[in-house]
Amino acid sequence: MIEARDFVEAARTRGFSWYAGVPCSYLTPFINYVLQDTSLHYLSMANEGDAVALIAGVMLAGGTGARRGVTMMQNSGLGNAVSPLTSLTWIFRLPQLLIVTWRGQPGVADEPQHALMGPITPAMLETMQIPWELFPTEIEGIAAALERATAYMDETGRPYALVMRKGSVAPYALKTGAALTMRQTEPSTAVIEPRQVAPESRPSRQEALREVVAHTPVASTAVLASTGFCGRELYAIDDRPNQLYMVGSMGCVVPIALGLALARPDLRVIALDGDGAALMRMGAFATVGAYGPPNLLHLLLDNGAHDSTGGQATVSARVSFAEVAAACGYASALDTDDVRHIAAWLDAAPLDGPRFARLLTRTGTATDLPRPSITPVDVKTRLMQHFNCAAGTR
Repeated sequence: MIEARDFVEAARTRGFSWYAGVPCSYLTPFINYVLQDTSLHYLSMANEGDAVALIAGVMLAGGTGARRGVTMMQNSGLGNAVSPLTSLTWIFRLPQLLIVTWRGQPGVADEPQHALMGPITPAMLETMQIPWELFPTEIEGIAAALERATAYMDETGRPYALVMRKGSVAPYALKTGAALTMRQTEPSTAVIEPRQVAPESRPSRQEALREVVAHTPVASTAVLASTGFCGRELYAIDDRPNQLYMVGSMGCVVPIALGLALARPDLRVIALDGDGAALMRMGAFATVGAYGPPNLLHLLLDNGAHDSTGGQATVSARVSFAEVAAACGYASALDTDDVRHIAAWLDAAPLDGPRFARLLTRTGTATDLPRPSITPVDVKTRLMQHFNCAAGTR
């Protein structure tokens, strides 16, 4: 058994200062220790996939050796994290250290819900091509484990996992006054504008993206586009070095943007979301409301459909996203079908927290819409180099 301090301080010397995750009783000493140190960052996430995506955004902000992140989760949360671990961190090569607790470990009595997940945890990691080893339980083994992890992460740009057994870390009580660092804010009031046009006359997604391009200076604004037609249309309008086109990891663009915005307060960060993606991971609204900085803007382009998979309808027509954002603590929340108001929203002065806007759009896209010819790794590397970050492994 080791002390939380032994591991966290050894990790700190290797650049690990960002932690995100979902609690497990095995992780309590870690979380308590990180919370009492204001020079470390801990974000309590709505789910494990969002935690992976947020640390990926932190890595997008900085690079190998300069800024590293840890995602912590119970092994039961691996299922939630499969999408970003296979189609975000692996594809874009955004490394992170995973600390995964081993509930239901064979031979160790545990609750019935862990009966299957326990035995298959190693195989799940191996299937996702994530190398793993047991979390060190002796102080002498900490440095070697971290060296193996960071060497692999630096060489490949991909995650490495430490699987924590019961009793690996000694208890650590939360110190008086130590708590999550969240924005102190009251819920804002959503601005719901009257509808100006019939659904078939709403602006197209491409019209909205043209406004985004026109109002996001290349030198100071990072634009992250959700998977599907959004990224492809943005690429077709203008393939700029400050843009990232998501592939897969649906619903993760907002926590990625949050990680980037927190780690790079000198940049303005725009998350271009879709209604299907937003519905998939609505917990991200609460996380952004709690932690989101003033340099984060969340623009939801809502056409009420999964456009790139055949136009199947979503349930977004029944959801007031702006009121959700306002209730979750965004500094402002706008709902409109007028693209001119999005231009003004993009140009508005910063507030004391993140801003949200939902633009209702019509369905459809060009029949000859191109796919990006640049690979995801090259898109990531180009963006990082553009903003003078260490580009990491190619």
